[in-house]
Amino acid sequence: MGSVSTLCFVLFFFITQCWFVISASPKKTYIVHMKHNGKPSIYPTHMDWYSASLQSVTISTDSDPLVYSYTNAYNGFAASLDEEQAKDLLRSQDVLGVYEDTLYQLHTTRTPQFLGLEVQTGLWEGHTAQDLNQASHDVIIGVLDTGVWPESPSFNDAGMPDIPVRWRGECETGPDFSPKLCNKKLIGARSFSRGFHMSSGIGVKEKEPLSPRDRDGHGTHTASTAAGSHVANASLLGYASGTARGMAPTARVAAYKVCWADGCFASDILAGMDRAIQDGVDVLSLSLGGGSAPYFRDTIAVGAFAAVARGIFVSCSAGNSGPVKASLANVAPWIMTVGAGTLDRDFPAYAVLGNKKRFSGVSLYSGNGMGNKPVGLVYNKGLNQSGSICLPGSLDPGLVRGKVVVCDRGINARVEKGKVVRDAGGVGMIIANTAASGEELVADSHLLPAVAVGRIVGDQIRSYASSDPNPTAVLGFRGTVLNVKPSPVVAAFSSRGPNIVTKQILKPDVIGPGVNILAGWSEAIGPSGLSDDTRKTQFNIMSGTSMSCPHISGLAALLKAAHPEWSPSAIKSALMTTAYVHDNTKYPLRDAAGDSFSTPWAHGAGHVNPHKALSPGLVYDATTRDYIKFLCSLEYTPEHIQLIVKQPGVNCTKKFSDPGQLNYPSFSILFGSKRVVRYTRILTNVGEAGSIYNVTVEAPSTAAVTVKPATLVFGKVGERQRYTVTFVSKRGAGDSAKYGFGSIMWSNALHQVRSPVAFSWTLL
Repeated sequence: MGSVSTLCFVLFFFITQCWFVISASPKKTYIVHMKHNGKPSIYPTHMDWYSASLQSVTISTDSDPLVYSYTNAYNGFAASLDEEQAKDLLRSQDVLGVYEDTLYQLHTTRTPQFLGLEVQTGLWEGHTAQDLNQASHDVIIGVLDTGVWPESPSFNDAGMPDIPVRWRGECETGPDFSPKLCNKKLIGARSFSRGFHMSSGIGVKEKEPLSPRDRDGHGTHTASTAAGSHVANASLLGYASGTARGMAPTARVAAYKVCWADGCFASDILAGMDRAIQDGVDVLSLSLGGGSAPYFRDTIAVGAFAAVARGIFVSCSAGNSGPVKASLANVAPWIMTVGAGTLDRDFPAYAVLGNKKRFSGVSLYSGNGMGNKPVGLVYNKGLNQSGSICLPGSLDPGLVRGKVVVCDRGINARVEKGKVVRDAGGVGMIIANTAASGEELVADSHLLPAVAVGRIVGDQIRSYASSDPNPTAVLGFRGTVLNVKPSPVVAAFSSRGPNIVTKQILKPDVIGPGVNILAGWSEAIGPSGLSDDTRKTQFNIMSGTSMSCPHISGLAALLKAAHPEWSPSAIKSALMTTAYVHDNTKYPLRDAAGDSFSTPWAHGAGHVNPHKALSPGLVYDATTRDYIKFLCSLEYTPEHIQLIVKQPGVNCTKKFSDPGQLNYPSFSILFGSKRVVRYTRILTNVGEAGSIYNVTVEAPSTAAVTVKPATLVFGKVGERQRYTVTFVSKRGAGDSAKYGFGSIMWSNALHQVRSPVAFSWTLL
């Protein structure tokens, strides 16, 4: 990924068929989807069949075109072909689709306490911490990312028992990576670079050794967030000091490097998922994203379906394209889609202007500072129109030398703006939010004194710098503060609903900690991610849904340890229906984008609550058969469904009348040509025998909601009960409202099982 922004996230849009773009290169990598049950008996294996298929469109003088052969996550292979060869393959009756491979770019000490995980004694919803830690030893989290820095103290295996015998993975050898670097914590490390190598046209070795080693930092950060071991006295250059640990500190980690110096290729990511399934992971964590495309064209969705069908929980980041609506990634219902929120920890800094006004902001700057003497302040003093944003080469050194520069947030990385200011001779920087990021404050480890401020403060500073004849400023830094209120707050960058792929499925599912997260780091790169940052640190603070995703992956591992019999959908349900929607001031969750209250399109079911998720009372379970009925309701062709499901002979004789009939823990109601929508849900008792639950409904004034029956009685554990919800749009609602939100909650003295409801009015 080159340099890493603190809003890291892999925007991974799956490739549609692309025969109309003529490449200067004669060969490209293509992903070929085969009819799995179409293999003629003359071929002993599917790989033999794939090779024969390739031979039919290539010539004998060609080098071996096969890049990958997929077994578990995908029915097919990746191959290096020219355009005509790809077209010839597509004409074969054995081929379902041919897709061009494309390169995409990559986008703790406090979170355990914030999530209530630092309980070492006593009962934790029926589980002692010791019992849960012991059970977690058998859970394996596979992380697909930029690799791993195995020497990180977050991967120490002190006191861990032997690796589970069912583990089929390995630690591979590389020029800078020895299998001996793995241990009982980091039990697997693999790399996948053939797609990148074939498509880039240059040897990967010229840029980065072919090994699982993380030279970017992102992969080490996400892996240690999910399952890092306890590390005392951790900090980023003195910030956020304390004991660092992952969400499941005794779980195992397997790292799959699928992203390299210039980004990630679809073929490599798919190969990583394929191998992780075969190796035997229990949880897959992908801080990568799928675009808004049908599920059969979404590589992550297809690979995740195969994983979930084998009982593997899949957690993916929602994307960092907020606060724009309908900007979500990874919206397949079998994936846990994770948005980002803040912690109750902050890193305050301030700017004092020449007009005596003092403005608060945040920063992770750790240098000597700029002293107490005010210096000149400038804004938009550039060589071109991009001077206000501080793009490379945009500032006029003659106007900014020796001064503090105000830079608008956006376009390029925040830490890069500081480098631009420093290179132009500036001595400090104020990063001022615009309307896009609102009042969200994200701290960065800058190379020069720098403070980030919100939009309202930014507007005042911009106005002062532009109107005062002699504007000045001085910057100061206050370290780390805890118990910040309000928190959590939904991050402005966190991608938002509605879900435009399937509007009847509400996404994101939940939010988790994703702003200013401390976790392990690669010592191959400085904390800013810039190439000329020579500082070394074992931990770094980053922000993004890339950071919130592994929080949920680790929590899923804890639930898997406590309830090994639960399906991935049951674990997802437990995390969703127990999430909370009020902050630590008892008010509804706020949205940093506009400093207003958040909605389920931003926070889904709410912020995860691990304690309650361990004992949710009831769960909404779903099987592979349910997901097939869901896919059939989308009117996909049998071939399209076969692309996803991997099962021969799938038909749609049984399908849902509406995609919203899927037994999902949330509701998204579309009032279009009809004013009445009716869905049925099934709840499974995972709590106490003899439980009685009563329903409570919240709805906007423009809709009426009726639940029948209003009481559910569960005589025994594992019993399933059905209920039906009727949603009615009140007359004239479509004229006055476009959307609204509510909830359906089943509760008794021990449990509250809450489902968010989103309402949309169109064409009424």
